Amino acid sequence: MTTTPLQHTTPYDKLGGAPALQQLTQRFYELMDELPEAWGIRQIHPESLAGSQQSLFEFLSGWLGGPQLFMEKRGHPRLRMRHSPYTIDHSARDQWMLCMRMALAEQVTDNRFREALVMAFDQMADHLVNNAGAQGCSHAHSHTPLPATA
Repeated sequence: MTTTPLQHTTPYDKLGGAPALQQLTQRFYELMDELPEAWGIRQIHPESLAGSQQSLFEFLSGWLGGPQLFMEKRGHPRLRMRHSPYTIDHSARDQWMLCMRMALAEQVTDNRFREALVMAFDQMADHLVNNAGAQGCSHAHSHTPLPATA
């Protein structure tokens, strides 16, 4: 009798790989453009969101366990450093999360997986707050890794 080792599926794979991640990031930025509640966070982005969407896609690819596209092109993400020129308060964080929660709700049908993603995004968003007396965490890491799924 032969046994096969347990296959570990990454969140990237579980989401559906590059096509699904492209869809998620595209929808995220569409929502940022469409929702009046996201006006504040939209204002700190360039007029065209194409570059932002590509950067987020590349970052999330590696963050979710897929190809390390962002690191290959730009080096370590250093999220706090890269976002330091922008004022990110709790309102901006909440607006960003509103768009991400809605994009995830439209695309991820597995409730447990979606909630795990929301929790991970919440932690990342908290880490980037740099104004209003909430400096986020001061550790040198750039993100909270997602648990592998079996």
